[in-house]
Amino acid sequence: MSNEIKNIQGERIDHTFHQGDASARRVVVLGHGVTGNKDRPFIVALAEGLAAAGINALRISYSGNGASGGKFTDATITKEVADLGAVLDAYAGWHIGYIGHSMGGAVGVLRASQDERIRLLVSLAGMVRTADFARREFGSVTPGAGFMWDDEKCPLSQAYMNDLTQIGTVLDAAPKIKIPWLLVHGTEDDVVPIQDSRDILIRAGNDVKFLAIQGANHVFAGGHTAPMITTVVNWVKARF
Repeated sequence: MSNEIKNIQGERIDHTFHQGDASARRVVVLGHGVTGNKDRPFIVALAEGLAAAGINALRISYSGNGASGGKFTDATITKEVADLGAVLDAYAGWHIGYIGHSMGGAVGVLRASQDERIRLLVSLAGMVRTADFARREFGSVTPGAGFMWDDEKCPLSQAYMNDLTQIGTVLDAAPKIKIPWLLVHGTEDDVVPIQDSRDILIRAGNDVKFLAIQGANHVFAGGHTAPMITTVVNWVKARF
């Protein structure tokens, strides 16, 4: 385990470790979505739930987000896939699982489809059709001038839009994932439609489970946080 994690650009990846079983060289990495970071309340709560169940958890902020190094305008799915590789390098020899929310879910699908060091995957409201997302959410915003969801801390970059458009969709990566995989999505998600999870489920292998959480929004807010955590923790504990 490394106390400092840097990506290939030399940028520090901020992280927080939650100890579950100190004797186990096993850890579940938690990755956030666009405009998010490792300190989003439901991610903190999920990490605490995993640790309470005896599962080591590591919350990370991708480069350019939160307290990590790098610029927000350089943050793309492709760069975050590489960032996740740097985290895996830092935990060489460990049994590693990954939980990704929203855009972090797309990152997980792409990394797990090409990196056998990830042994278990959870997608929370995972983004699947990346080009559609870019067009739907930010198609009317001018890159380099406007902001994501009118948040001045989150300028929209051309690099971000280009990357989502070039990836297009992560559907084709699904059949390459041979590890246990859990898809969790809220029925009232108005950021990433639940259909994204339903569609990638069809392309996934045999060891996959899909669970819809009735009434939950994109971040499983309010009374939907606890059922999400219970679902994920119980599944991870059984499979990890």
